[in-house]
Amino acid sequence: MSLYNIKTPGLLSFSGGRTSGFMLREILDTYNNTIPEQLYVVFANTGKEMPQTLDFVRDCGEKWNVKIYWLEWHETEKFIEVNHNSASRNGEPYDKLIDKRKFLPNPVTRYCTSELKIRVMKDFMMSKGHKKWFNYVGLRYDEPHRVARLNKAKQKERWDSEAPLHTAKKSVRDVASFWEKNDFDLKLPGVKGKTPLGNCDLCFLKGKNTILNILKNYPEKAQWWMDQEKKQLGTKSKDGFLFRHDRPKYETLLEISKSQLDLFEFDKADDACFCHD
Repeated sequence: MSLYNIKTPGLLSFSGGRTSGFMLREILDTYNNTIPEQLYVVFANTGKEMPQTLDFVRDCGEKWNVKIYWLEWHETEKFIEVNHNSASRNGEPYDKLIDKRKFLPNPVTRYCTSELKIRVMKDFMMSKGHKKWFNYVGLRYDEPHRVARLNKAKQKERWDSEAPLHTAKKSVRDVASFWEKNDFDLKLPGVKGKTPLGNCDLCFLKGKNTILNILKNYPEKAQWWMDQEKKQLGTKSKDGFLFRHDRPKYETLLEISKSQLDLFEFDKADDACFCHD
């Protein structure tokens, strides 16, 4: 009996990380190296992913002969379809969304996730003529707390969310073992089954120490986040000019990272955002 029973119409949410890549490969192997009819593999690009993530999405599509839909939020068209060459790389969709909302997203009001990813994928599926569908996400058997959150949200939307890897009892060890043997991999370092540089480079939901470690190696990544916090100072929203109020702003985090010679201990749990893989 197959470990994976993929129901359609469906959307496979491809984050550009190792776990979602492994999920895609497992489904391909189950269905004779093909994607089930009316299962769409979708990558929602925010423009703040690392270039290695974009290369990995391209490689998965090209090397496995899979159509991966690259989508970006658009202020007038709901979403646009792009590719590896035309994908935004300087935060353009994210930047325009912030300008439209006139305050910064934060851990409570995470409109970046809801607009740049969830709504884009929803609008895409509806553009294909689907009113209800199954949503497949890369959550593993060793992530029961995230699966519980997923199940809790099931009744609220047009889609039923499924976690095939969790159902198949696949863990981080299975994911790591696969990529160790595969002929290509995501060229970003892994730390205890997580990819600190995955998804948006300096996402405000990543832990403080994770941000500081990234800044030690990629200090230039701070500029976009600093610019967003600075330009929001003149808006009507008195609380909307920082991504977080429980830790220093990005400009200060950059200075802290420069003042420390050693790496910081990585945060144990950076999984508050469902963008994470």
